[in-house]
Amino acid sequence: MKFPKTQTLQDIAAILDCEFVGDNNFPVSGMNEIHVVEPGDIVFVDHPKYYDKALNSAATTILINKNVDCPEGKSLLISDDPFRDFNILTRHFKPFQFSNVSISASAKIGEGTVIQPNSFIGNHVVIGKNCLIHSNVSIYDHTVIGDNVIIHAGTILGADAFYYKKRPEGYDQLISGGRVVIKDNVGIGALCTIDKGVTGDTTIGEGTKLDNQVHVGHDTIIGKKCLIASQTGIAGCVIIEDEVTIWGQVGTTSGITIGAKAVILGQTGVTKSVEGGKSYFGTPIEESREKLKQLANVKKIPEILEKLKSV
Repeated sequence: MKFPKTQTLQDIAAILDCEFVGDNNFPVSGMNEIHVVEPGDIVFVDHPKYYDKALNSAATTILINKNVDCPEGKSLLISDDPFRDFNILTRHFKPFQFSNVSISASAKIGEGTVIQPNSFIGNHVVIGKNCLIHSNVSIYDHTVIGDNVIIHAGTILGADAFYYKKRPEGYDQLISGGRVVIKDNVGIGALCTIDKGVTGDTTIGEGTKLDNQVHVGHDTIIGKKCLIASQTGIAGCVIIEDEVTIWGQVGTTSGITIGAKAVILGQTGVTKSVEGGKSYFGTPIEESREKLKQLANVKKIPEILEKLKSV
């Protein structure tokens, strides 16, 4: 998530009311999670296990809960609660904007696009040309939709990421400041839910088609010309490369990659990254031929036991 204009380290420290290490005028241009940080970004870290990863990442400002040695060319923000302060920055630079109309005045809608009754188009949404948005679709703030996109009834684009920190009093949500980006010629079925990124984009690639009741988690990137069947649940921070086919009731863990042109058969649990160009099945996931052989062999167990009894 980039700020509207570059801030100084001193500016950010003043917002958080925290100490800092580095030049007062050290430039800070945005904030991101560790897997998408770029130079100029703030990244937060609140556990010693991940200090080195954060300090050595592309981020140039580290929001951290311990005064450590600052790497050359970087800066530190010293906080007693980096998770809380990351949320403070998100609320400051991307606050929730109330809307009292069905289609926000700040939304940009392309020529030839049709929006059916009872749909909601939020603030600063961009929708391209010749799209069809069916009834009761909710498109949250800052969503970007390309040309020739079809979205069926009841779908929600841009809900918050499912991202929580456990505290003694309960779960504390990490506020989402990212977007959903839908490329050209995408088809999205009825009752789908696509969560926005925490700080970056959840992206559906050009020509990809989603069946009804598909869930896509925060910061996931789906490539071009993928097919994803009904009741599939894709966790956050997943990368699905081009021309992947995922059949019904598949579930994935977070942070994995599914290679280009892979086929994931129905009811598979994608528990790890898998190579492209192959077919997969089962939980834990394996190549489908191997998994089906195993299942066939399991059926032979009673016969084998009977033979052993007669020996």
